[in-house]
Amino acid sequence: MKNLRKEFPVLSQNTYLNTASSGLLYDSLLDYRQEHDLDLLIGASTFRDLNGIFLNQVRQSVGNFFGCKTENTVLIQSFSVGLNIILNGLDKNKKVLLLDQDYPSVNFGITSKGFQVCYAKVDGILEENIEAAIAQHNPDIFVFSLVQYINGIAIDINFLQQLKSKYPDLLIIADGTQFCGTQIFNFKTSGIDILGCSGYKWLLGGYGNGFLLFNEEVLDKITPIGYKNAAKKTTYDSSYTSLIGRFECGHLDTFNFGSLQYSLDFLSNIGLPTIEKQINELSNYAKEALAKLNLLEGQVMQRKHHSSIFNIKGDQKLFDHLTNQNIITSFRGSGIRVSLHFYNTFEDIDKVVDQLYRYR
Repeated sequence: MKNLRKEFPVLSQNTYLNTASSGLLYDSLLDYRQEHDLDLLIGASTFRDLNGIFLNQVRQSVGNFFGCKTENTVLIQSFSVGLNIILNGLDKNKKVLLLDQDYPSVNFGITSKGFQVCYAKVDGILEENIEAAIAQHNPDIFVFSLVQYINGIAIDINFLQQLKSKYPDLLIIADGTQFCGTQIFNFKTSGIDILGCSGYKWLLGGYGNGFLLFNEEVLDKITPIGYKNAAKKTTYDSSYTSLIGRFECGHLDTFNFGSLQYSLDFLSNIGLPTIEKQINELSNYAKEALAKLNLLEGQVMQRKHHSSIFNIKGDQKLFDHLTNQNIITSFRGSGIRVSLHFYNTFEDIDKVVDQLYRYR
């Protein structure tokens, strides 16, 4: 892992603990992107002649990486764009269960469209709260982030499998932007009906790319009848009228989606088991060190398993102090968020802890 750090120039000058905000660009990806644009410069429109074949290869790469069929994989510019297209096609009389502290693009995206909503509380017993909310409110749809962006509380994937088994008619839509790329994951067996993700964080794909994965027949079920009827009556090419076409409208950028595909290969070559092991070790080390300083929320300490995102007690002055020490974090919620990816080290955590002691 330490040899891999050479791929990321920013790490030579900074302690980067901010992947939850933005994943890092790396040398070999930069080489790929420069070569892409050189080919576009020289080839102009002819460069795009095989665009359809290339984008289908990207779908295949995404599907293979996460355990989803290519035909059920959709390319989108970001999770938020994809979610809004989904929501625009759903019956507004449906009741939606949300998590009370979830990402604004999730919660506001739904409340602003007039759906009936109910909430489950995000705390140390999150799964129990979700079960109780479903029993009380009987929602039709459950939309949530797999990992909470402020404090890193993560839903147990096994719980989602059990939830789907118990409530087969509940449409489960998950945002995996703070999750995908951190551990081994199989969409097919997850219990999730629709998984969306932006590729610029843990997948290191840069901005402007993402994807949606659909369980069998779900894509057909959420497509409005009006769209299907109109598609049958027109002679337009199927790229405009297919079920996928509703999401992939307009020209998809081969630069952005090529970057995503390149990074999926990059992560695969490292090995997801290796990445997961490194992240888990870093997370456990950080949790223990920060707990000794009494800087973590009680609800995080309650959790048996946690992600590699932590929110530590601190104000703007502490945030500025860390920044002045070239420790890059984010000010989120009521504290300072630190997030650890495979390119981080125990030494990075030690440096933060040392500065927290010095600040005190």
